[in-house]
Amino acid sequence: ADGNAIPTHNYQDVKGGIPIPATLSLELGAVIGDRAKSIKYRFVSDYPFNGRASHKLDNFEVNSLQSLRDSETKASSFRIEYSGDFSTTGVKLALPVLMGSACVKCHNSHPDSIKTDWKVGDVRGLQVISVEQPLARNIYSFKYLILYFLIAGLGGVAIVIIQMRQAKKLNAELGESNDFLASISMKIAKYLSPQIYKSIFSGEKDATISTERKKLTIFFSDIKDFTSTTESLQPEELTNLLNEYFTEMSAIALAHGATIDKFIGDAILAFFGDPETKGAKEDALACVSMAVAMQKRLIELGEKWNAQGIDSPFRARMGINTGYCNVGNFGSDSRMDYTIIGAEANLAARLESIATSGGIIMSYETYALVKDHFEARELEPISLKGISRPVVPYELFNYLNTKPKEIVSSEVETFDLQGLTPEQSAEVKKAISEALANIKSRK
Repeated sequence: ADGNAIPTHNYQDVKGGIPIPATLSLELGAVIGDRAKSIKYRFVSDYPFNGRASHKLDNFEVNSLQSLRDSETKASSFRIEYSGDFSTTGVKLALPVLMGSACVKCHNSHPDSIKTDWKVGDVRGLQVISVEQPLARNIYSFKYLILYFLIAGLGGVAIVIIQMRQAKKLNAELGESNDFLASISMKIAKYLSPQIYKSIFSGEKDATISTERKKLTIFFSDIKDFTSTTESLQPEELTNLLNEYFTEMSAIALAHGATIDKFIGDAILAFFGDPETKGAKEDALACVSMAVAMQKRLIELGEKWNAQGIDSPFRARMGINTGYCNVGNFGSDSRMDYTIIGAEANLAARLESIATSGGIIMSYETYALVKDHFEARELEPISLKGISRPVVPYELFNYLNTKPKEIVSSEVETFDLQGLTPEQSAEVKKAISEALANIKSRK
């Protein structure tokens, strides 16, 4: 076709046409059935394109389709059926045909497709292989069986001896290979969010540069006064402290279903809504609940670190925003990163920057989704660099279930009260004012 091949189901009517996989499979089955009388191959589906003859499915094929569509592990599933009598034995094997991303795109947009809501991983149809094997073509064939068995027996003994010697070596090599692949897989998993790791290795997502626009709830946090805190710690102490902090925060994030994007120095970027989502409201609730759990855990860790002689334990400030972002693989063909890009992600980082130590600031978009479950007070509108509209932040309160004086103590315990600078004095006053306001709000 002069280099212009066109994949299509009616390829015989199109110049330069070549069959798409489904068409090729249908015709291949007919060829196999004609040439190999005892073997049959069928490619069947209950959703054929318009213009094609409907597929007549037997009970085994109908039951297999239903069972495979209900299976959680379609990629490794199959169905098998045995049949036969005294002269013939038969077996049928049904394998699922799974929809890939390219298949979904074609079938959901093709004018002849009768189903347009396919998803990646759905069972499109079945490949069915049937084999019927006669036990004896005629009664006279049995006289050759004894001679055949004698020859086969001698050959079999020789093969068994050789195979037994090779089996030990082969099993050892396979065991080493499996252990190596398993260890590599576990190492790779530590560099990816569990949801991303699962979607890539299950085939739901391809390792190609592509993005989607989705409504996400973005979480951004960092450690307050991290630079000044690290100056009082030895490198070994800092490393252990930071690793423990990230380990504890990551465990909480994964327990709430967050996709951890990356660690940026002492900061954590995570989001809800991709690759799995429970809806915008549930994603926002999960994100705010996660932030509360993190702050509570940090108070417990602070007591532990104080007991270990660390006088300035980590305190985090957190920002949360809900909005549309581009999410997917960004980068080059040789190096990609699964992340999010957009103004809404930047807003989450800006909200975090204005939060107090131990505070959680969220945008109105997030507050509107969680206001029935969490208390928050409206702050003065602020203007943020790179964002044209005024932003009204909302500060979460009444969520730690701790005494106000404990919160004040954790805010000012590192200050020398005898020699406060003007900036430190202002921060102490602000902390005490917030504690008093908190007491009043609790009546």
